[in-house]
Amino acid sequence: MSKKSAKLEYEPKSAWEVYASKKDIKAMDAMADRYVDFLSRCKTERLVMDHVRGKVEGAGFVDDLKAPLAYRFNRNKTCFLARKGRRPLSQGFRLVGAHADCPRLDLKQRPLYEDTDICLAKTHYYGGIRKYQWLTIPLALHGTVVKKSGEVVTVCIGENPADPVFTITDLLPHLAYKEVEKKVADAFEAEKLNLVMGQSPVAKPGKPGMEGDGEAIKEPVKRKVLELLNARYGIDEADFFSAEMQAVPAGPARFVGLDASIIGGYGQDDRSSVFCALEAFLAEPDPEYAQIVLFWDKEEIGSEGATGANSRFFENCMEELVEAWEPGARLSSVLSGGSALSADVSAAMDPDHKDVYEPLNAARLGYGPCFNKFTGHRGKVGANDAHPDFIGWLRRILDDAGIPWHMSELGKVDVGGGGTVAKFLAVYGMDVIDVGVPVLSMHSPFELSAKADIYACTLAFREFLKQ
Repeated sequence: MSKKSAKLEYEPKSAWEVYASKKDIKAMDAMADRYVDFLSRCKTERLVMDHVRGKVEGAGFVDDLKAPLAYRFNRNKTCFLARKGRRPLSQGFRLVGAHADCPRLDLKQRPLYEDTDICLAKTHYYGGIRKYQWLTIPLALHGTVVKKSGEVVTVCIGENPADPVFTITDLLPHLAYKEVEKKVADAFEAEKLNLVMGQSPVAKPGKPGMEGDGEAIKEPVKRKVLELLNARYGIDEADFFSAEMQAVPAGPARFVGLDASIIGGYGQDDRSSVFCALEAFLAEPDPEYAQIVLFWDKEEIGSEGATGANSRFFENCMEELVEAWEPGARLSSVLSGGSALSADVSAAMDPDHKDVYEPLNAARLGYGPCFNKFTGHRGKVGANDAHPDFIGWLRRILDDAGIPWHMSELGKVDVGGGGTVAKFLAVYGMDVIDVGVPVLSMHSPFELSAKADIYACTLAFREFLKQ
């Protein structure tokens, strides 16, 4: 093939080949270590916000939207970060938005019960999960309890190696002949996703299972669990009414593969984007245009509620920012002049399930961040669809910086689909496109990403924020 014809064709670049120098490998490994630590510690959206607050306050940001380095948190589940640029807001801004919530199992408000001498906790799954993936694995409990007095209690059981963990049972194969013939949707019932909490009865003076006055304890194993929770956290059963308790995979994130090239862990959709965006934001302190970074809650269930992207939180923060930074500017004009990256992961093509992907337009592990021109399902229903002039600009700045990237869509046209927060930003008239790292086993308790992609995605966000 001639040199002239070779330039006419496109092939994505491997991030591993682009970042093959010793300097890049050292920087990539250091970032991967930070990322593994972040995933291991930030198992809930509240823990993510605690991490973000610590980082930005250390960089000089304050809770005051009049300041040039500003932040605003909403119920410790959503946050707005802003850095003033050399140009006024009315000339544009660069925004990166991601979500910090992930699929999980939430404890019901009255979760505890006893059956066959076992104390269990009832759950209600949050977001799109494949239920069977959550059976027979170690689970940890994270949560926030607000008592009637207003006291806030933080719960964490199962992350310390000295802690016990929790789990959900599954039927043994010897008795599952009928189960294996069922459809997956029928074989795993949501009401059977119950955590094993304990099995020993409460110890009382006198006869086992008796109150001090001789009255029998109706559920002695449940009572034992309640006593342990009360001793550790000072809570009782009614306190679950004003609590958010999440069951998540226990233990740290890990490197996967003999070459340690892959990162495995819970919550990479979409905490990988939170990590990359925060790293990029803190690394570009002198921008031409104002920088806005948003971390939302509730994306996995439609972005609704006071802490989701469909709330007025972003708009309200921008209104205050405009009043402080550029009095007299029209908010609607400022919002429509922004450029945004909806940071969210892409579904990497799985070598064992290639039949649901269209290879020419599938995300690939190890090829850098992946852009999705549109999301939605089937006929692009519910999608944002990015404009070609914006994509052309992004192509230029990333190619000029030598950053590997590629394009994809979420599987074959009629197979399925999904959505992101992009459409909630596009409603203001700003340019926005979806971009994030490719992920294998998305929405599972142990998702996989390539550390080369984490590195490349962070550099791509930096390039966007500083342009």
